[in-house]
Amino acid sequence: MTASDSPSATPDYTAAAGVSAKRPNPAPNDVANEAQQNRLPPGVPQRHGSGLLVLGILGVIALSFVLLFVVVYVISAIGTDAFALGGVLAVVPLAVVFFTVRWIDRWEPEPRLAVVFAFLWGAGVAVLLALIVGAEIDNVIASLGGPGPAYEFFTAAVQAPVVEEAGKALGILVLFWVARRHFDGPIDGLVYSAWIAGGFAFTENILYFGSELASLDGGGSGILQMFLVRGLMSPFAHVMFTACTGIALGFAARATRSSSGVGIFALGLALAIALHALWNGALFFVNDFFGYYAIVQFPLFIVAIVIVLYLRRQEEKLTFDRLAEYASVGWFNHDEVAVLATSQGRRRALAWAAQLNKRAEMKTYIQDSTRLAFARQRIITGRDRIGATADEAVLLGAVIEARHALMGTQHPTR
Repeated sequence: MTASDSPSATPDYTAAAGVSAKRPNPAPNDVANEAQQNRLPPGVPQRHGSGLLVLGILGVIALSFVLLFVVVYVISAIGTDAFALGGVLAVVPLAVVFFTVRWIDRWEPEPRLAVVFAFLWGAGVAVLLALIVGAEIDNVIASLGGPGPAYEFFTAAVQAPVVEEAGKALGILVLFWVARRHFDGPIDGLVYSAWIAGGFAFTENILYFGSELASLDGGGSGILQMFLVRGLMSPFAHVMFTACTGIALGFAARATRSSSGVGIFALGLALAIALHALWNGALFFVNDFFGYYAIVQFPLFIVAIVIVLYLRRQEEKLTFDRLAEYASVGWFNHDEVAVLATSQGRRRALAWAAQLNKRAEMKTYIQDSTRLAFARQRIITGRDRIGATADEAVLLGAVIEARHALMGTQHPTR
């Protein structure tokens, strides 16, 4: 028995991994036999590159310092008490966004480090960019004689949408470049953009709520109305805007030509700016905000829900199709595919695993199988094929290790 066949080592399936864009190479005979004899083995974690991990940690640390600077600025502007109370109120819409995005991200969860990076970018860097650009524009306007009658409309309907959406889009691009293997499609773009937008809205809400609390205009009625509009009626406003950019970049990730990808991304950013401008600008012309919300904004929200459900369904179909390719050459049992690549099947698998005290292992196995499907998709589309092939080999090894762990057997000798 060689070192690669020992119980403590992971088999190297690089040679067996599919380097062809048409279909994976056949599984070794012993692997194919085991796949046909077993159902739903628990899995082992996917191996991640240490270089990307270190880069992510350094990025999170750097963004934390940026956020700290923004926090100090906000406290200096509204005071400590207003900051604390505003923060408590801002947690409500953030929690709504958190649980919603968590549900969207359940199919193929993004790395936690990348998600934290996204939130910190939105709450810190994007806010700081908006403050810096806003201050520079104010200096230019002051040098030209001061703000005119259209100043407020310009800042709300032009400056804010362009600057804020560009700052958030830059964060999505950074994640796309740095965490390329975890940016497979529109759902990934949606998740990252939602976390960036959620972080931005969180800091912005603290500033708005805190400023209103500090002034106490209207004996408290102003803060209640602001909380109703920003906290309860539109917690997804920024998410909906920036999601246009994230989803577009997700589609751009699948584009075969770079020029097409750039065009798709630019279109998504333009749509994000337009929706943001519509939301802010309409307040200058609409007398009945609640009527406008019911006629325009609520239908837009419903459309956004439909789009998300459609994208989730497409992600499920992609997983099924790619795992079926592996099953056709022996890596999986065909019955497994229907379980691993459908929501109903996954619920059954987790319930079955819970009876064996293997729920955590089953959850990991499902995630690794899904990542395997998306690695295969990257191979097929020719995007990052070398890295995707390496990921495929590691994940195939994880799947085989899972079967051995379930059966309590060692690696077969070869």
